[in-house]
Amino acid sequence: MHTSDGVLLRGMHLATTPRRDLAVVVSHGFTHGVARTPTRELLTAMAEHVDVVSVNFRGHGDSGGRCTVGDVERLDTDAAVGWARRAGYPRVASLGFSMGAAVALRHAGLDPEHPADAVVAVSAPSRWWIRETAAMRKLHWLIEQPHGRATGRLLGVRLAGPWDEVPASPVEVIGRIAPTPLLLVHGDADRWFPPEHARTLRRASREHAELWVEPGMGHGESGTSPELAGRLVWWITRACAPISEDVA
Repeated sequence: MHTSDGVLLRGMHLATTPRRDLAVVVSHGFTHGVARTPTRELLTAMAEHVDVVSVNFRGHGDSGGRCTVGDVERLDTDAAVGWARRAGYPRVASLGFSMGAAVALRHAGLDPEHPADAVVAVSAPSRWWIRETAAMRKLHWLIEQPHGRATGRLLGVRLAGPWDEVPASPVEVIGRIAPTPLLLVHGDADRWFPPEHARTLRRASREHAELWVEPGMGHGESGTSPELAGRLVWWITRACAPISEDVA
C-alpha cells in the first residue's frame, strides 16, 4: 500500500476467520516489524482469534521512506486502516506497541482520514524525550548521534533527520479520541517507560480510557504474552461489537 504522502509500505494480512467482519491493524515498535520474531509471534497468536493487518513502518524492513520516530508514521497507520476498509472489513481496530502505541494514539487523535473503531495502546510513552530510564538514554543516543544513526541501519532502521517542528505528543492528543473506545495497557516491569506514563495518559483522556496495569509485564511486543494477546482481542471484539438492534 501507499501512504497519503507517497511512501510504499509492505506488510502482511493474516485472514484466518471465516466471517471477515473485524480486522486489527497492528502497529509495531521501534526496530520491530513483521519479520522480527517477537512481532511475528504476536501477530500469529492474535490471528488465531481475529484477522490481522500489519505493515512495516516507513524506514523499517522492506518499507520505503525513513523513520521519524512517531511523527509521520500516523500516515502509515492511516494507510493500513484504509487498506483494511477497502478489503471489506466493516470494523477495524488499531493496536499499537511502544512507538506504535504513540502512533496509534496520535492517529486517532489527529482527525485521521481513516479512523479506527477502537484503539489499544500497549506500552505507550506519554511524551517525547524521555530520559529517566537507561534504555531510553541509549535510544536517544541512537537517534541523535551520527554514529548512532549508522548503528540504526545495522538494526534495520533508516532514520530521518531531526524534527522540523515538535509534533503533538500522545498526552496532548489523547483527549480528542473520545468517544472511540480506548484501552491503555502497561506493564509494571517496563524498563523503557514506567507505568506512570499510562496513568498520565488516562488522566489526560478525562478518564475515558480503560487502563490495565499488568503485573510482571515488560515492554511492547516482547512483553506481551499469548494470554494477554488473547485478552486484547477479547476487548477489541467487545469494543467493536455492533449495537444490538433491540437496544434503545
